[in-house]
Parts: sequence; structure tokens; C-alpha cells
Amino acid sequence: MLLRTRKPRIPRATLPAAAIAALLAVFLIPPAAQADPAGHRAPRESRPVYSYKDAIRESVWVDTKLDGDGDGRTDRVAVDIVRPREPAQQGRRIPVIMDASPYYSCCGRGNESQKKTYDADGKPVQFPLFYDNYFVPRGYATVLVDLAGTNRSDGCVDVGGASDVQSAKAVVDWLNGRGRGYSTRTGSRSVKATWSNGATGMIGKSYDGTVANGVAATGVKGLKTIVPIGAISSWYDYYFAKGAPLYDGGPDGLSDAIESPEARARCGAVQRQLVEGAPRSGDWTPLWTARDYTADVGRVRASVFAVHGMQDLNVRMKHLGQWWDGLADAGVERKIWLSQTGHVDPFDFRRAEWVRTLHRWFDHYLLGIDNGIEREPMADIERAPDRWSTDKVWPAESTRTTTLRPRPGTTSGVGVLGTDPAAPGSTAAFTDDPAHSEADWAGRIDTATPDKAGFSTPVLKEDLRLSGSSRVTVTATPSTASAHLTAVLVDLGPDTIRNYTADGEGIRTRADRTCWGRSTTGDSACYKVTEADTAEVDYTVVSRGWADLGNHADDGAGGPLTPGKPYTITLDLAATDHVVPAGHRLALIIGGTDAGLIEPPASKPRLTIDLARTSADLPLVGGVPVFAAPSPPAADGPLKGVGAPRRSVLLP
Repeated sequence: MLLRTRKPRIPRATLPAAAIAALLAVFLIPPAAQADPAGHRAPRESRPVYSYKDAIRESVWVDTKLDGDGDGRTDRVAVDIVRPREPAQQGRRIPVIMDASPYYSCCGRGNESQKKTYDADGKPVQFPLFYDNYFVPRGYATVLVDLAGTNRSDGCVDVGGASDVQSAKAVVDWLNGRGRGYSTRTGSRSVKATWSNGATGMIGKSYDGTVANGVAATGVKGLKTIVPIGAISSWYDYYFAKGAPLYDGGPDGLSDAIESPEARARCGAVQRQLVEGAPRSGDWTPLWTARDYTADVGRVRASVFAVHGMQDLNVRMKHLGQWWDGLADAGVERKIWLSQTGHVDPFDFRRAEWVRTLHRWFDHYLLGIDNGIEREPMADIERAPDRWSTDKVWPAESTRTTTLRPRPGTTSGVGVLGTDPAAPGSTAAFTDDPAHSEADWAGRIDTATPDKAGFSTPVLKEDLRLSGSSRVTVTATPSTASAHLTAVLVDLGPDTIRNYTADGEGIRTRADRTCWGRSTTGDSACYKVTEADTAEVDYTVVSRGWADLGNHADDGAGGPLTPGKPYTITLDLAATDHVVPAGHRLALIIGGTDAGLIEPPASKPRLTIDLARTSADLPLVGGVPVFAAPSPPAADGPLKGVGAPRRSVLLP
């Protein structure tokens, strides 16, 4: 799919809410902004005028109205709150920044894996991440929610289902006076959020951002903005790609890893539902329908500031692409940052600019401050480590779907990619080798190898930019009854990139710290400094996609193949934004199992590709590329890239 760039609609906000936001802005910012030497008025912004040390720290248990664990009473989720004391004393209400997560006790949040801590009376002491330290002094409440079945909450983890989403939605309702909260987990004394003006912004990386997407897709009133970072938009696409399994386990394994010990003991029925509803066949089931937030993207009322690593091999860019596409169709106000990292928080790859931008984003959408952020360029894109560009809209306005086609080259086993189609009857063949990955294939692109079919353009005369999502249609004849396919786009040429397959996924953590907000004895605002971890390479993988050939007739249902019979299937490649410089080449690789990223099929098939019926639809800025040389040069030896993708048990 080619991502669309439709202009956003005006946010739906009630007049009273806007009036309240304007009133709050008067209290939280100076009465007049100062002018700079050039005479321009500085943007108004919330200032750290409230005491963090004296802030109110409390816990409330909010009723979800669900009974996920089947104990006969509705589940309550634990809500830990830090809010400035002064506004309530002055009779003013404040907005909320919320992070709903399953990781506050099992795994921790952020680069330093911080967990929630409590004092002897059970009151919250440490909040992970910097949101409370930075924003509470500026007049925001920070609310951290334990999803059902985790930490101090009732219920069961259902991995993206109704329980996960309702865990956070119920809190938004409570903040807006529509829900029920209690002072204890089992008691009857009710608590109302009289200090909240109802305006809520949800933020979070990975699973946390996924929950934000899910809650936004309910259209709940009061949720003004979400900031999903490396977030899932459809849980099927986290575990499968058109039937090809991305992991050797399913949502039951994730649930077991994050549930509290007591929840694990009482949630056997939910665990069985996760197993039975997510068969390893890769077929689409009702369980996946209930966890597909893209289906309800048209209900999103909140603005969206999305952040994703273009080399994220955990929550892959497909999630961002299809979510962004739906937001564009719905006319949602939105902003995007795309980095060259893997699964990394922007606090750890662009810290100062991230804090500044997030501050302005929340000031605008939660406090109603007219700071102009919604009129600024929509997209920030990392072009090289720590070097960024901006775009008015994303994907780029002049992006056009352009079809390139593979054909045989002058050297046996080394193909050409261009605009001319292959002659009828032209083929390329390879045998699936589950031990080899995209790194093995790309490193030998100019050499015939038995495990891939590779095709590269002539040298580019001009820069070539891909902006959006690609699709590769393949007609393949398998030798066995099962087969997996991978399609990879590669930039062939020397470059310095982030080392996204290393442990830090493109960042390196140092021992020194910088501070972002106010600290207390139990909650420091100081975090370890990070810097770019780079690699000198001869090629860069731009995008990739996978499929089970057995799903050729139906994306959501597969079946056995007939050996010797040709099948046609289209692979969806992840969204990206990458410039292939002049003097480089663009390559398309078609292989079987992409080791470290998908699981192998039951057999090791030989696949014969019908080149005349194979093509790549690419989102190229400016259309057809311009070539400087008639054919690609041959490499003397293997090309150097980052390390091969490593198989690991990942938590989203």
C-alpha cells in the first residue's frame, strides 16, 4: 500500500473544554511572552512553577466493569497518580498524562528498566521515566495504570483484547467523571477525580503505546491526544505475516511472562482462550479481529504523535504504516518521527529535542496553548545517525507508485532490476536455507548463491527516495507442500548507519547522566546519557516483508501447496523513508526463510520464480529512477553490513 497524505481535520473539541484549557493556560504561563532580539515573540509554554517534592502521590482502584478472571466481581485496575498540590488548593483542575502498561513490576520501563516502587504504606514513590519529574511541576498530573492481571490490578492479561483496552479506557472515563474509583482494591469508599479537567493524553512505548492505539480506536471522550512509540496496530501482524510465523510462540507466552503471580494462578481459562484462539497455522481468527485496532481507526478523536524506528525488528514498521494510513483517511491531526534505530524510545536517540517537542505537543493539545506545533512540518526523519530532515506531510507529496521488474542479468544467477519486464519464460530459482538471513543474501548480492534470487539496478545517476510502503508480487512454483517467502529491498553502497541489530539497537548507553525535571530521594529525574552506535557498511536493508505461499488465495487462511504448481502472492513490505544516494544501487532480493525474523516451513523447498510475473511496486519520490550505468558492477567479495538479525524472545 502507498501511504496517503490527506490533510488532517480540525480536532473535535467542545467549547467548554477549550475554555477551560485557555483558562489553565493563563495560570500556567507568563502573562506576556518575551520578545527575542529580532522582535519575534517567544512561544508561550507551561513553566515549572509547582513543587514536585510536595506533590500529591496516591493510588486509586478504578472499576473496569469487566470480570475477566471470573471471580464474580468486576475487576479493578490500580492507578498510581502524581499531581501538583497547588492547583487543587486553588480550586483549579489540571490535565493528565497517562501511561498504561503491563510492565511496571515484571520488566520495567525505559532504557534503565525502571519499575514502580512504593513506601511502607503502599503509596507510590518511584514512577518510571521522566514524565512525572518534568510535567508535574508544569501543571500536569501523571497517571500510571497497571493493566488488568499485572502488578496490583485484578483481572487477567488478554494481550491486546477487551481487558487490556478497557483497563485504560475505564481510567479515562473516571478522569472525566463517568467511572467509579475506590480508595482500595477491595473496599467500598469511592474516590472521584475532582482535580482533573478530563483532558487526557496517553503515551508509551511498545505495549504501552499499543494500548494507547486501542483506547483511541474506541473514540472515548476526553482522550485528547496519544503518543504511541513503536506501537502495535494489529496483534495478528505482531505474530504473523500473511501466515508466516514471526515467532515460535503466541500471545499465551507473552501473557504468562507479564501476569502477576496471583493472576497467573486464577487466569487459566483466559490462557486457554489465547492458545485456542491463536493457532500456529497463521489463520486469521475472531481473536485477531478483536485485536485489530486499524478496523476502528475511523473512530479516533485524539490527535496522534507517532514515533517508530525504521529498523524496528520487534514491532515492525508495518504496524505504523497501516495505522498512519487509516489516520490519514480519517483526517486525524497527526505528527510523526521516523528514526534509523530499532525498538528504541526517542528519549534515547534524540533526547533534548524530544523533551522540547513533547512539551509543546502536550501544551497545545492538553492545555490549549497556541504554540503553532500543529502548523509545523508533519514529519521528522533521521537521514543519518543524528542528522534529521523535515517534511510538510508524510509520505512526501510527490511520491508515486512506480513498478520495477526483475530480469536475468548477463551473469548467471545475478539479476537486474529495472523498468523493463523480463521475457516470458524467464526464471530464477533458489532453495530455502533456514540458517541464512537477509544479511547473508545482501552480502552476496553480486554473486550467484543457491539460497536467494537477487536483482539490482544499474548505478543511480540521481538520489532515489522511497517514502511509504512497498508491495512485491511474486509468482513461484514450489517443490514441496509448504513454503515461506521473503522480499527485501537493499541500498547497495557505502554508508554509516546505526547498528540496529546490536544489543542497543542503534544506541550506546554511557555512565554519565543528564537531568530532566525535578527529583526526590526516591525518584530521580537523571538518566544515563545515550549516543549513536554506528556501523560502517557496504549495504543497508531498506525494507522487508514475508508471507506463507500457502496463503496465496487468502491473506487470512492458508493451505497445503501442490508441488510443481505456480502460485502468485503479494508481500507487503514495511513502510520506510530512505534515500538511496546517487552512485548507489537499489536491489530486490527474494528468498525463503529470513533467519532470525520468521520461522521456517515444515520443508526446505526449492522455489522457481517466474520473472515475467514478478514485480515490485515502490513509493518513489519523483517516479522512475535515472540510471548512470548500463549494468551493476560485480563485487570482489562479500559486502559488509550490520550483524544478522538474532532470534530472541521479545516483549512488545
